[in-house]
Amino acid sequence: MQSVRRRITEILKEDGSATVAELASQLGMAQVSVRHHLDILIGEDLVELTGVRRRDGAGRPSQMYALTRNALTLFPQRNAQLASSVLTELKAVLQQDKVRELLIRVAERTAREAPKPSASQTPEERLDQVVDFLTQKGYNARWEACNGRYELHACNCPYSGVAEQHPELCVMDHALIERLLPDAIRLHAQVANGATRCTYILESGTAPAEALSVLSEVR
Repeated sequence: MQSVRRRITEILKEDGSATVAELASQLGMAQVSVRHHLDILIGEDLVELTGVRRRDGAGRPSQMYALTRNALTLFPQRNAQLASSVLTELKAVLQQDKVRELLIRVAERTAREAPKPSASQTPEERLDQVVDFLTQKGYNARWEACNGRYELHACNCPYSGVAEQHPELCVMDHALIERLLPDAIRLHAQVANGATRCTYILESGTAPAEALSVLSEVR
């Protein structure tokens, strides 16, 4: 990021919000130049208008600027370190099957946030729903029809940096897919094992009970 715009985000992070005049004063720049950089940051969805500050006496109110939620990623995050530390401690005090049960409950909680399937849906319509939901959760998902079956691809691992040390997280992903698509019968590839994406196979006509049995064997 250009240094001036980086500094603007730092000021807004520290102060919460600021006017163009306040930013210009801290940066030692003309207000017209500050507005130019703000326009770019707004276009990148990193800064937004949050209201106006009315002056005492005459004069137009000043617009207030603040960071968007997307801008939080510009600053150091320790989410991965925290998650890894918590999992390490859980594995130290709980038996393996208990850790597994806990992760499956997390998957079930996540699955409850997804749109519910309907009896009138085609498999393609359900896959579209699931792909949209998974993409919102950071999986960058897509599906395709291939050789008389469906393949669901999760092209991003949202737990990258943690799953490498804690492969148990793959159990959570398996359980999530199983809840969303009971006919998903096996994992074809795994990011944790060096693949570029995780691929789940959905055979047409597979009974849910059969699918769950095969998934249990995969795990």
